[in-house]
Amino acid sequence: MKSILSTKKLSTSQKQLFLNSGLSLVEYNAINTETTNFKLPSENIKNAIFTSKNSVNAVSGKVQVKNCFCVGEKTADLANESGFHIQEIADYGKDLAEIIIQKYSEENFNFFCGNKRRDDIPEILKKNRIDFKEIEVYKTTLSPRAFSQEFDGILFFSPSAVQSFTAKNQLNDTTAFCIGNTTAAEARKHTNNIITATKPSIENVIVQVVKYFKK
Repeated sequence: MKSILSTKKLSTSQKQLFLNSGLSLVEYNAINTETTNFKLPSENIKNAIFTSKNSVNAVSGKVQVKNCFCVGEKTADLANESGFHIQEIADYGKDLAEIIIQKYSEENFNFFCGNKRRDDIPEILKKNRIDFKEIEVYKTTLSPRAFSQEFDGILFFSPSAVQSFTAKNQLNDTTAFCIGNTTAAEARKHTNNIITATKPSIENVIVQVVKYFKK
């Protein structure tokens, strides 16, 4: 039986996708996130950028947002549930920044992010002179753990998770299944056996794993 490690604890519905696959699953949280004590510029925000569910959770209930610009459908779904209006969604930060430049260059934005946020959005917005304020609303910390067993496949959902796992383990001949290009780029520092999800969602990563080992 092939053994799979998920670097994030999965929901019941996500684990259902492994059912009848003949794969054994081990899961743990390679990273931890916690909300910081942040200061909001105002109780009413016209344009907010969210790149993760963590940032939405951090501000939910504390602020009114008129327009949300989200990276990922799951982020947008959570923002929607929080009563925020979704203006734009893109799969990657770079793509979202390009949409903002093309369609909203006269607007100003609040970018709610974590301490390990990627540079794509701020760099592109700065370069194109888009007015934005960055607010760090949560912190990501690595939670490294050593494993004695070798896994046939490992699921990675962020570059930080790759860093956490490789702090105490090697990837060797394991296949790394990555949620997106930025996570895959981090994994590539340790292995060339990489499969990237066709859509950046946890469910799609799991689908790739099941498909790969059913070959």
